[in-house]
Amino acid sequence: MGDRAAEHASTPLEDYALLSDLHTGPLVSRDGSVDWLCFPRFDSPSVFAALLGTPEDGRWRISAVDGEVAHRRYLPRTFVLETTWRTPTGTLVVTDFLPPGSDQADLIRRVECTQGQVEVEHDLRIRFDYNRAKPWTRRVEPEGTARHGLLSVAGPDGLLLAGPLLHPHDAQQHKPQAGMEERHEASPKGHPDDYQGAVADRLSGVFPLSAGESLDWVLTWHLSHQYPPTPEDPQEALDRTLEYWRQWSARVDAEQEHGRTVLRSLLVLRALTNSDTGGIVAAPTTSLPEEFGGMRNWDYRYTWLRDAALTIETLVAHDFTDGALLWRDWLLRAVAGHPDDLQIMYGVAGERQLDESELGHLAGYEGSTPVRVGNGAVGQYQADVVGEVMLALAALRDAGIEEDEFSWGLQKNLLRFCEDNYDRRGHGIWEMRGEPAFFVHGRAMMWAAFDQGIRAVEEHGFDGPVAQWRTLRARLHEEIMARGFDEELDSFTQTYESTEVDASLLQLPHTGLVAYDDPRMLGTVARIENDLQDEHGLLHRYRTGAGLDGLEGDEYPFLICTFWLVEQYACSGRTEDAGALLDQLTGYANDLGLFGEEYDPVSGRLAGNFPQAFSHLGFIRAVDALARVRAAS
Repeated sequence: MGDRAAEHASTPLEDYALLSDLHTGPLVSRDGSVDWLCFPRFDSPSVFAALLGTPEDGRWRISAVDGEVAHRRYLPRTFVLETTWRTPTGTLVVTDFLPPGSDQADLIRRVECTQGQVEVEHDLRIRFDYNRAKPWTRRVEPEGTARHGLLSVAGPDGLLLAGPLLHPHDAQQHKPQAGMEERHEASPKGHPDDYQGAVADRLSGVFPLSAGESLDWVLTWHLSHQYPPTPEDPQEALDRTLEYWRQWSARVDAEQEHGRTVLRSLLVLRALTNSDTGGIVAAPTTSLPEEFGGMRNWDYRYTWLRDAALTIETLVAHDFTDGALLWRDWLLRAVAGHPDDLQIMYGVAGERQLDESELGHLAGYEGSTPVRVGNGAVGQYQADVVGEVMLALAALRDAGIEEDEFSWGLQKNLLRFCEDNYDRRGHGIWEMRGEPAFFVHGRAMMWAAFDQGIRAVEEHGFDGPVAQWRTLRARLHEEIMARGFDEELDSFTQTYESTEVDASLLQLPHTGLVAYDDPRMLGTVARIENDLQDEHGLLHRYRTGAGLDGLEGDEYPFLICTFWLVEQYACSGRTEDAGALLDQLTGYANDLGLFGEEYDPVSGRLAGNFPQAFSHLGFIRAVDALARVRAAS
């Protein structure tokens, strides 16, 4: 494993594009390689995992022979990726997409020669179950289509590749199998018909094209014990995909300052939402490191109540209440039952069992191990979660979305959970794996939970033990100010027991506990700038050297923390600082407008799981805050 990793340099995250069909989210590199794909869901085992190792862990690369990428883009307001290659003899355009709204799981790749002549080369390496199963591949004739097909099967998984036939290669010799020429024409004529199947190391082919000619390949997942589905018609699927994304994004004004990046960020939030269940994943990837070569590598392909709630607040602010209602319905199902059973995260359909394990056979991105699937933080208590959910549901109410008896009953149950855990120490917003503590951010969010419950009764006429909630809210306020604010340091602290600060303290005004320009907040901001801001102006979440998180190693600055700082600057009168920092941060998105979780200013590279919903919603909130302040001045 080590030798393989040393021979293969990881592709920079900023070189990747996200595709989405609202069920899964593959990553495609600038040079045309699908290096990460989980079928059929975000959290399914991978089909391609080169992202976390080498090409031998699975990929599908389409490239122009002797060519280089001239430019790439998303077709406007969509997740249809268009990559243009230039060669000494011609120009090739590759179009990649997944059709939303389909009952199937399809990845479609179209190649078109737009000028001169080109040769299109494939390198397809199917590796089911995170490269724990190489498939058996055989020739088939897909039902309902005149196209040829290769069917690859291993265990429960099947993949049908429809389109001009590729050649299977022997795993040991890395050569075409007997009777298979290395190079073949775009026409299927002359292909051997006697290929009955084998375990192929890879599938490949080279296809010559002249100006005006195009070819399509459709890769469709299915359960291996079922008959392969009929492949999508590529043109019909493309038309439907363009229509879906453009219709969804039509209400977004992209002409304002930072408007195009806001549009892309809203699209990312939608792309990470499962259209069937309403579950919103934090990111479509696992184990992309918070420090290159480090061990802080986590699986983010699940629905965190906090992340989803903040996403819903952002979508509601931009009038996307339909998606917010889908999430509310997901929430009602996921947390239904006794309040003591509440978790901080769930699977995209509300699954509770997310056991963490390690994939020791994968070399890791930039050699960062272990590679993990599942997330052990699922069993943590984090005091802020209910507050985040209550704030999101309040935003829905304030937007005119009617509450029903079921959803209000759920909220009363959530507040009962807060009462039952009032004196319980937690692990904090950052899922620290050290000793539990009373985190100030968590206590403030618990205050916000009771505050929103009271507001629902007083302003919307719902029932509830409002007197008891008022008592608990008052107790929390007194406690936070007495134990969570250090008069000598003139700052709120990370926990009641320490003098450290935490970037999550920048969220205190969002709860309503204090104002952005409250002297206690201004003192806290000064301390955060002193202790957590690097020479590039970027914020770390907290000082890892303090040892509270129970983990080895360090991490790069987190983008959402610095976006929170922009919001704080804007709302406390430092608009010039806010504008300058926002402009700087916007430059950290890649050429397609995608943000990672962190940014390493030394190497100039994105880090962490990618693209990260937290970063995109933080960016949108920062832009909105600055725009509101400027409009009011």
